[in-house]
Amino acid sequence: MKTVPLQDIVRALDEELRLAAFAGDPSNNGLQVEGASRGVSKAVCGVDATPELFAEAARRGAQLCFAHHGISWGASLARLAGRNYRLVAPLVRADIALYAAHLPLDAHPRLGNNAGLARAIGLEDLAPFAEWRGFTIGMKGRFPEPVPLEELHRRVRAACPGGRFETAGAGPALVRTVGVVSGGAAEDFPQALAAGLDAYVTGEIGLADYNALLGEPLGFVAAGHYATERFGPRAVAEWIAETFGIEAEFVDFGLRY
Repeated sequence: MKTVPLQDIVRALDEELRLAAFAGDPSNNGLQVEGASRGVSKAVCGVDATPELFAEAARRGAQLCFAHHGISWGASLARLAGRNYRLVAPLVRADIALYAAHLPLDAHPRLGNNAGLARAIGLEDLAPFAEWRGFTIGMKGRFPEPVPLEELHRRVRAACPGGRFETAGAGPALVRTVGVVSGGAAEDFPQALAAGLDAYVTGEIGLADYNALLGEPLGFVAAGHYATERFGPRAVAEWIAETFGIEAEFVDFGLRY
């Protein structure tokens, strides 16, 4: 069984995901928990760094966990006590490393959540779209031919099975151009309007954004925070396997959020 030094994988991920370009991300991206002292022969990738993911990694014999939502945000791990200790201890005991990538994974043009979702619903001519705190994290694209708004809904449902599905706004009957920002980005819909897009796809919506969309000429779809962010971790699992010749699996807990 092939084994790769952990730092080789970390360096390659840092470079591929351009971590240095996202220094202002609230997530402390990159290696968050040291481990894999004997190297990595198997990795598991998931949306969220949770006890469930760590337990599944141990069950599958993995030495590395990759997550979109890690456990270290700002100064959140200033003290390793209470919940923080309970999060970290299983990884340390099992010698499992944890790597996290938040905005770098959203924004990546090939491995990213937004690029993956955009391609899954059939968009072409993808280009960066939507800024958040100075970072461009989304994707926009166009369908080869306009599709009915109901067809966009069908495609998003098919691409994001199991997620909460909500629509809002007063979108056009036919949709050609679409912006995609996965996760909790409903508040960014004005950027889709400013860009002249026909529709906007994200993960979740609250009451204030729903009300703000009333009467707006934009087809709005929220397909679930978790459901719209499976694409990046799944792509990273494939990338690790192809790049290093080791086993890498995406673990899907199928959360309805």
